[in-house]
Amino acid sequence: MNPTVEQVTQRIIKRSTGTRQAYIDRCLAMSEIGPQRGTLGCSNLAHGFAACSSDDKKTMRLENSPNIGIINAYNDMLSAHEPFAKYPDIIKKAAHQMGCTAQVAGGVPAMCDGVTQGTAGMELSLFSRDVIATATAVALSHNMFDSILCLGVCDKIVPGLLIGSLSFGHLPLIMVPAGPMQSGLSNSDKAKVRQQFAAGEVDEKELLLAESKAYHSAGTCTFYGTANSNQMLMEAMGLHVPGSAFVHPTEQLRDNLVIAATERACKISHLGSKYTPLYKVVDERCIVNALVALMATGGSTNHTIHWVAIARAAGIIIDWQDYADLSSVTPLLTRVYPNGSADVNHFHQAGGSEFVIRELLDGGYMHRDVLTVWGETLDHYHARPTMENDKLTWKPINQHSADPAVVTTTDKPFQADGGIRLLTGNIGRSVVKVSAVAEEHRVIEAPAMVFDDQLDLKPAFDKGLMNKDLIAVVRFQGPQASGMPELHKMTPFLGILQDKGFKVALVTDGRMSGASGKVPAAIHLTPEAVCGGNIAKIRDGDILRLDANTGELLALVQNDEWQAREVEVRQSQNHQAGTGRELFGFMRNQVCGAEQGATVFQDWD
Repeated sequence: MNPTVEQVTQRIIKRSTGTRQAYIDRCLAMSEIGPQRGTLGCSNLAHGFAACSSDDKKTMRLENSPNIGIINAYNDMLSAHEPFAKYPDIIKKAAHQMGCTAQVAGGVPAMCDGVTQGTAGMELSLFSRDVIATATAVALSHNMFDSILCLGVCDKIVPGLLIGSLSFGHLPLIMVPAGPMQSGLSNSDKAKVRQQFAAGEVDEKELLLAESKAYHSAGTCTFYGTANSNQMLMEAMGLHVPGSAFVHPTEQLRDNLVIAATERACKISHLGSKYTPLYKVVDERCIVNALVALMATGGSTNHTIHWVAIARAAGIIIDWQDYADLSSVTPLLTRVYPNGSADVNHFHQAGGSEFVIRELLDGGYMHRDVLTVWGETLDHYHARPTMENDKLTWKPINQHSADPAVVTTTDKPFQADGGIRLLTGNIGRSVVKVSAVAEEHRVIEAPAMVFDDQLDLKPAFDKGLMNKDLIAVVRFQGPQASGMPELHKMTPFLGILQDKGFKVALVTDGRMSGASGKVPAAIHLTPEAVCGGNIAKIRDGDILRLDANTGELLALVQNDEWQAREVEVRQSQNHQAGTGRELFGFMRNQVCGAEQGATVFQDWD
């Protein structure tokens, strides 16, 4: 093992000793009861299978065959989740062929950040993760199930499903994805049209045409954002059927992978021959493997929040220093938009998750001997699924990348370290995604231009007030202030300024997420402004320094003056009501900081 990876792993294990053992004890207590269905009274059980077929009722009464609980994030507004409409029927049929049963335990909400960008709805986005987690727990609380299949792909949905399922860690879990849409208009061409629209060079009709060519069918968006990062990390954690992340929804192979997930869920249940409870799979080494995969692929900055919360749900405590130390030694092995011009389909064709996992294992950056849903080693996850004579099989991934410009090896990385870095200084702690930022833009020293609402930036841009070197400070966007929305509506304007030759950057207590691109952005800044964080001390014209190379984020203000300054308090209540926001006031009041996972679940033990 790489010594730093091992050191971080041991540090996490030591830090988590008490909380991890408390979590394991809870799971063991539930596991010792045996099949939970057997504890239900006659009336309870009758309610639980009232709508089932007579054959399924007989099977469930015997209590010697697994009943799979399906948690479905289906809706047909999300392109990535539309394919899930047919999955329950596939799963039930496959379960019957195994002599088992399956029921849809419940549905969870699934929203699309692409639809809500720049709108009030985006302020519910991050909180939807914890809603999904609680909805998952509600569905599983019926105690009718011996294994779990979670159907979900996108941003908050996969973390929410996993957090909720970890509360039932005595049950096995397999995550079931749906795959990406076919390539349409390239992500780089789409971004150019967005900048042209922001500059007034094309009209709304042309913009909508371009967007519709990019997002055009069922499946995940094709850039390497949070949804596709989710899938990469599920592979690295051993929670998928191996190699299922990036197979298209329309391929026959996809349906066979769903069948394989069902068959495996039967086998690894408490009633099967290979009992593999979730709590044994998601351990400290599993979490480290996920973080290494994130760094090696330049994945979504959202996961500096989500994986903190996921780990904590399993009794494991991680922080941004762990991310930074792993990033410092993990080689960057992919160039996928926004880190490059390729999309996830090109990534998959070039070698994909399987190639990356093999390289990281062979290079000593990932723990090999970990328990997965497929067996007792992560080696299963560098084999690629394929159909041969109408049967599902796996073959070793090619030794050489099919496109070295998209996926490379550990001895010839695109960058010696990973895609995400920690920034610290007198403003607070934040993260920056550097994998898509050119070297000449990684150090910015410029006057601050302060905005207390993301919607104020466009008018300033339109008036020409931003035609200069600047660091845009967008504050009161944190979890307690407004639910920590993503701020992508600002990126075309900042990109235009950078293309004009100005030195520009962003500092915010909000999010930018998986599409963080060429403009350096210090995001997730904590403590946030509404909690008295020092970002609320910044004034227009203050010289700020963002140095992604040294990990510094500083207000270059005399220390005496900086200490004496009062934090500004926002008077506006714009983010408290409307579009459902009034329903989430309790979550804004309860949520913890970004580095603690921006979660309302603080009483884990």
